[in-house]
Amino acid sequence: MAEMKILTKFIDDPRSNELEFYESVHGYDGMKKALSLAPDEIIEIVKKSGLRGRGGAGFPTGLKWSFIPKDIPKPKYLICNADEGEPGTFKDRKLIENLPHQIIEGMVIGAKAIGANKGFFYIRGEFNKGIDSMQKAIDEAYTKGYLGKNILGSGFDFDLVLYAGAGAYICGEETALINSLEGRRGHPRLKPPFPAVSGLYRCPTVVNNVETFSTVPHILDKGADWYSKIGTEKSPGTRLFSVSGHVKRPGVYEIELGTPLLELINDLCGGMLDDKPLKAVIPGGSSVPILTAEECKTANMDFESMAAHKTMLGSGAVIVIGEGTDLVETTYRFARFYAHESCGQCTPCREGTHWVRDLLHKIREGEGTSADLELILSLSRNMEGGTTICPLSDACVGAVRPTILKFRHEFEARLKDKAGKEEQIPAQTGV
Repeated sequence: MAEMKILTKFIDDPRSNELEFYESVHGYDGMKKALSLAPDEIIEIVKKSGLRGRGGAGFPTGLKWSFIPKDIPKPKYLICNADEGEPGTFKDRKLIENLPHQIIEGMVIGAKAIGANKGFFYIRGEFNKGIDSMQKAIDEAYTKGYLGKNILGSGFDFDLVLYAGAGAYICGEETALINSLEGRRGHPRLKPPFPAVSGLYRCPTVVNNVETFSTVPHILDKGADWYSKIGTEKSPGTRLFSVSGHVKRPGVYEIELGTPLLELINDLCGGMLDDKPLKAVIPGGSSVPILTAEECKTANMDFESMAAHKTMLGSGAVIVIGEGTDLVETTYRFARFYAHESCGQCTPCREGTHWVRDLLHKIREGEGTSADLELILSLSRNMEGGTTICPLSDACVGAVRPTILKFRHEFEARLKDKAGKEEQIPAQTGV
């Protein structure tokens, strides 16, 4: 199989981050069309395309834009979430470094759709190359008249500011990001009110992901019908996946949604490293439930198939795990990450993530007991399902509990009251 390159068609060209090159491959054509349309017309086109957010939740983009109130005196804001911090994810960084004008074009279109005259590009502070690339592109866009006052004589104004965050994982959550932009501590806010009603400076705000904005210009340029015919009925379009782990050719791949997971691994990524058997795959970043090798045989890379397998596409980070990998160690490292990144605002997350980390550390060191393993599972039930303001606690559960249930024999083998016994609890498939 081959990639279906729409967003990444020119990503490997050494001039891809330059305005002159981007214009030569029809860059900003979608924006020019959008500037001649009414805001509601733009939203309707994006709705009709079926584009779903590429940041993790997969919420319909056009519908999200339509939630912005129309007749209120407050200013409206548009934010691009480029705070890519999910373990295993690196696709957005590649878009920022190599195709920054594509993102800017998408943001101008989105701003026209919701009536925003001010936007922010919130980028992870460690992305030094991306910061330089994006700032250069913003400066070029201002010089060419694609940003600023009266864009291309359309009467529409839009200013864009780059803001570098401090690297906290929690600031990838949209309301924590908004608090950070306001100069506050990066803590998530209670919802409702949602950002569409009360976001940045308590004004209507839309936050979308880098890949989402990068997709919008192609929809405006080629049409909603063209886009909706790619992929599946409920998961249209292509998506970028950051593939890492035990494959021969890790990297960023753009594929049509609905593509079988094993085709991505075996065809595009060249198969398993050292030809080891496949053990498991984490299909959407560390926050989503793991798939066994058997489950991977029927899993497709779209929202519905992943939901049927009780997992998610998440951030698009495909972590491939070969036989011989210590899943106790892997799970412990994920738990340690979430315990470190919890903002501490909510008790189930603040206490739960640290308890889970410490209990897994005991098991990892051969000092754990059956009671410790059961306690992890018990804790996880109290850490999910709306017990916290944001989903970080749920993310920790997604990284830990399914792995224990599906590969329980590996955890049992490390328990000091079970080690060496022939009888072990078999792996389960439920989560």
